[in-house]
Amino acid sequence: MFKKILIANRGEIAMRLIRTCKEMGIKTVAVYSTADEESLHVRFADEAVCIGPPPSSDSYLKMSNIIAAAEITNADAIHPGYGFLSENSQFSKVCEEHKIKFIGASSEMIEKMGDKSAAKETMKQAGVPTIPGSDGIIDSLESAKEQAKQIGYPVMLKATAGGGGKGMRVVLKQKDLEKAWESARQEASNSFGNEGMYIEKLIEEPRHIEIQIVGDSYGKACHLSERDCSIQRRHQKLTEETPSPFMNDTLRAKMGEAAVKAAEYIKYEGAGTVEFLVDKNQNFYFMEMNTRIQVEHPITEQVIDFDLIREQILVASGVRISGKNYIPKLHSIECRINAEDPFDNFRPSPGKISTLHFPGGHGIRLDTHVYSGYTIPPHYDSMIAKLITTAQTREEAISKMKRALDEFIIEGIKTTIPFHSKLMEHSDYLSGNYTTKFMDDFSMD
Repeated sequence: MFKKILIANRGEIAMRLIRTCKEMGIKTVAVYSTADEESLHVRFADEAVCIGPPPSSDSYLKMSNIIAAAEITNADAIHPGYGFLSENSQFSKVCEEHKIKFIGASSEMIEKMGDKSAAKETMKQAGVPTIPGSDGIIDSLESAKEQAKQIGYPVMLKATAGGGGKGMRVVLKQKDLEKAWESARQEASNSFGNEGMYIEKLIEEPRHIEIQIVGDSYGKACHLSERDCSIQRRHQKLTEETPSPFMNDTLRAKMGEAAVKAAEYIKYEGAGTVEFLVDKNQNFYFMEMNTRIQVEHPITEQVIDFDLIREQILVASGVRISGKNYIPKLHSIECRINAEDPFDNFRPSPGKISTLHFPGGHGIRLDTHVYSGYTIPPHYDSMIAKLITTAQTREEAISKMKRALDEFIIEGIKTTIPFHSKLMEHSDYLSGNYTTKFMDDFSMD
């Protein structure tokens, strides 16, 4: 087992990792930018090393500084959390070269699954259903037109190196293709330094459902059921729940089997998710694989009483998984609390928290790194907390969430708490009748 783990991240996920490490008797090293000097993860880790100025490119994305911090503190492993370097194949490889265990996927695995076009081809070979689309990267507009004609409109253009909704365009008719092609390629080039595009059939009325999987270094994988992530804004998740109100036992079994098949086919090691789009007729298609822990992992932990971070660490140290697949017995919902103003198009709202009161009670979990007097820096993701409720039924979990949101007081900044309060009373959400298009018609008025 590892003696000391460096946490190459910040915010709530850094705190989440520190807690499990402490429970396992493992020492921790926090790294921080000068903007995060007052952050809680710096205070609660056993050691802390400043790795640079506020911009991520000079601190949390600066591989040489993070490796140096690991070496001077004698850390024998690095946990990247999510975001930043968590799915960077080069960083995984650098860790390997410095004989520091990267608690995540190997560089080869990240490369294989990080390129969406290559990942789709791999999943086809594994026998996992995939969305009809181009075979590999499209090299010209003429080729895109031909592919779209064969697939049939509407289609979706996607950047092969994409993420966070960048480099994606919906094309409803042929006359719209050229403009979408140019703008998507430009955005992909600016965001990822890679303008490669592929094209897929647009799945109408889709649900975004992901299956949590864990694989060990012996080729065995299992799944821990699904999470419904369909409530999204600009391809960024706002809230998630498990089990999905859309799923039934037959579909759950099929999707779980496909996710395990995918993980075992590529000999995946660690925690990850296999993400699917599911149409209104309950046909499901592989979308992508995330080779890291997810923001929304707590709801899975709550419904099956399972510490996913602990499992990640155990697997990375060479422990075999049980191979048991899990089915949730409870219902859990997560609301991402962001420092954003939902009444002003979700405009970021960094600043100092003047007053803070956390909700509590049975079935309430709060993952956060903020405190009264804490100043939220403008340099990073705006998420400041994850509010999770768990109950026997979906209806009870929603009632708990409504009550917890009422108790959650943050003053000094704007937050998305009012949005979530309104969501919890929306008729389509209450009935479980929502898709990834839900936010298109949602209004705070």
